[in-house]
Amino acid sequence: MPPFFSNKRLIVLLVCIVILVGLIGYSMSERRSMTWPEQFIVDSVGWVQSVFSQPAHMVAGFFDTIEDIRNVYEENQALKAQLDDYATVSVEVDELRRQNDQLKESLDITESLYDASYRSAAVINRSPDRWNEFIGINKGAQNGIEEDMSVITSEGLVGKVARVSQFTSTVQLLTDQDRANRISAMASEDDSVYGFIEGIDEDTGYLHFTKIETDMEVEEGMTVVTSGLGGVFPRGLEIGEVIGVKDDEFGLTQSAYVEPAANFHHLDYVMVVERESQSLEPDIDPDLGDDDE
Repeated sequence: MPPFFSNKRLIVLLVCIVILVGLIGYSMSERRSMTWPEQFIVDSVGWVQSVFSQPAHMVAGFFDTIEDIRNVYEENQALKAQLDDYATVSVEVDELRRQNDQLKESLDITESLYDASYRSAAVINRSPDRWNEFIGINKGAQNGIEEDMSVITSEGLVGKVARVSQFTSTVQLLTDQDRANRISAMASEDDSVYGFIEGIDEDTGYLHFTKIETDMEVEEGMTVVTSGLGGVFPRGLEIGEVIGVKDDEFGLTQSAYVEPAANFHHLDYVMVVERESQSLEPDIDPDLGDDDE
């Protein structure tokens, strides 16, 4: 017998190498399904992983649940406090409304500066030359729209109806620099501060709140709304918030910068406000009436 075959260790080594190469080649070949040994191993490992992962998830979920419960408790306490305040305010509002109705009835007052109805409309165009001053809406005379009706969004006042056709209307925005585009407004906290909204500062984007008496105290953060005194805009439509105050050049009045509540650059849908009460100042000089809108 040749000496090569007499070396049993060498023969075993060669057989092992051949088997190993065969297994490697077999494992690298493309197969659509696993063999039963592979399935057994994978399932066994998966079962062991499941045994350890389920308690781990339960422990992690337990601590997450405790954190959620703590957060829910804190939120619940805050909501309860708000509900308590809401209940108190609701009672006060109901009482004030009842007293107001009684006073109106005793004085035979049937109208209010706050009375208004609303009609929704879609914005269909913008002025091409000075796009931030006029917009067109898809409601007109056939829908009950009239000139000088207020136009608002859910955020606040944006302007008034300037022109009306049968099925569309043109809205003049608060940002228009026309001198006749003047709105009677007020800022209120303890005492009401009256003035006019007149155009916008092109550099800052803030509205001008002008003609404020010098003895009136105007502070940053005060909310500016329509006063309802000009016979056009209902009382209480939000315009914006005071962010700065200065005296005019002659020191006779004050003016303030107001950050608009509404976004004039993204107007897709608006609401047209029909004031139900008539002007409470019918005897005002017509020449001054244009300034008291």
